[in-house]
Amino acid sequence: MQKGENIPLNSVMLDKSKCMGCTTCMKHCPTEAIRVRNGRAHILAERCIDCGNCIRYCPHKAKKAETDPFESINAFKYTVALPAPSLYGQFHNLDDVNIVLAALKKIGFDDVYEVSRAAEQISDVTRKRMARGNLPRPYISSACPAVVRLIRLRFPDLIPNIAEQAQPVELAAATARKEAVEKTGLKPDEIGVFFITPCAAKVTTAHESDGVIDGAISMSEVYKRLLPAMKTVEDDYEQLSSSGIVGIGWSRSGGEAAALLDEGHLAVDGIDNIIKILEDVEDGMLPEVSFLELNACTQGCVGGCLTVENAYVAKTRINHLMRYLPVSRNRADEETEKLAVSDRLHERLDVWQLDDDRAVAMEKYQRIEKLTKELPGLDCGSCGAPSCRALAEDVVLGFASEEDCIFHIHEKMQYLTGAQNAEAYLPPPFRKEGDKGRKETL
Repeated sequence: MQKGENIPLNSVMLDKSKCMGCTTCMKHCPTEAIRVRNGRAHILAERCIDCGNCIRYCPHKAKKAETDPFESINAFKYTVALPAPSLYGQFHNLDDVNIVLAALKKIGFDDVYEVSRAAEQISDVTRKRMARGNLPRPYISSACPAVVRLIRLRFPDLIPNIAEQAQPVELAAATARKEAVEKTGLKPDEIGVFFITPCAAKVTTAHESDGVIDGAISMSEVYKRLLPAMKTVEDDYEQLSSSGIVGIGWSRSGGEAAALLDEGHLAVDGIDNIIKILEDVEDGMLPEVSFLELNACTQGCVGGCLTVENAYVAKTRINHLMRYLPVSRNRADEETEKLAVSDRLHERLDVWQLDDDRAVAMEKYQRIEKLTKELPGLDCGSCGAPSCRALAEDVVLGFASEEDCIFHIHEKMQYLTGAQNAEAYLPPPFRKEGDKGRKETL
């Protein structure tokens, strides 16, 4: 595909040795970023938003998130773990998050800094900004990087609505490094700050952070190390947690929105539901909504593709942990508020651009429109593209052939063999004649 400028990195990768070319991932990709060619899936990096849908749905486990190995922490003199609050929902019978934090120090980290602390500060900043007014409606959370990338790709007119806040992990990393320097006297580059991530999209955030975050380690990998370590935590374990309901609540859908104490908020989770909501926003159908929290993963970060536990079970555990916590333990001072406001420019991703020359692009567009009408419109995926229009685009751009469509082959078979036998060349769901001898019901 024609690549635009400022294309972000990707963390979702294909394990070629496991891919069977089954098209399941292709059918579940929200941005048509996957093609199946020569019996194997291919990810179009410029269209991938790292939502993790292909990781969830691939029956052969051929999709994976490229995270940093745990051993990466050994490259630094002093290391700080940044646990996402969704980590706390992964464990049975957990009554105190301090046990998890103490265990993180037992498995190799020198210190911990909860991302939920930064989440509470971000919530405080957002409340202040909304109270001042003059923000676009709805003000769309920037916390989920997969959603931000989706907007840049498919809903560019809504880019001005994206909140200017940094992601909690970015604020947590900057603050954790500063505190570690003051505590140890080491140089900033001698300190490693590692995020325990629940999803692929936030791995990309870490890798794009220009050294603010030194690495992103899969939550599932850390989980396996934490389980035995948690059993060795003494009864008088260190009290390391310093966040409340607001911060830990960010781990599940609705937590960020509820923290704003504003009745005009709306929380939506699941990438397909988000696309529908964003279409409604584009059409001006949600004028009453002031703040929009969008989480690409079902039930929020507890449903990330790098977590261990079922999202609904994890959410229940998070709710249990929050029962006896204070509402919030962190506010944003003037310095923190400056760090919390991101200077990142969310630019449109022009991955749909057909050609740099407008006249040539228009000619290609017309050819795509014409070919799309000539194709059957069944979006069966047999050609290796997710839709007939996607195939038409691939053909015009030179990445596929019209002959990839099984119905075009069918037409040739009709010519070569006669209409009587041509149906045999179509898969059963697309044959016009039913199986003889089998009773059909409506």
